[in-house]
Amino acid sequence: MATAAEENESLVRPPSRPVGYIAVVAAVVTAVIHLVLGPRFMGFSQTLGVLFILNGLGYLGGVLLYFTRYWRRELYLVAAAYALITVLAFFFFGGFEGFFAAFQMRGGINWNAVWAKSVEVVLLVSALYLYQTDS
Repeated sequence: MATAAEENESLVRPPSRPVGYIAVVAAVVTAVIHLVLGPRFMGFSQTLGVLFILNGLGYLGGVLLYFTRYWRRELYLVAAAYALITVLAFFFFGGFEGFFAAFQMRGGINWNAVWAKSVEVVLLVSALYLYQTDS
């Protein structure tokens, strides 16, 4: 049963600190990158394309949950783990030839990968910071 305070509380709750907005922007940027690239990957790997789309939707779902009263401190750890898993999955699927080799495509730099992994690291650090400082 919901308490009277919960019933009166709005469903939508914005982040209380600027770092929360940094985490949201990072999650949205990586979600958009994955959702744009997902259909492109379908041409040569349907599985990878679907994983990209699901990953993007997962980030957007996390952002939506973050803006609700249902967000709890422990979910910062879930967000951090999700970001870490997607960074590690990039190297798993991209190969372990070397850090810089993973960010190359057809002889050039794969800027989509650079941006996506960079904002995922920002999200990871932001989520851990928010977990540490949330009361």
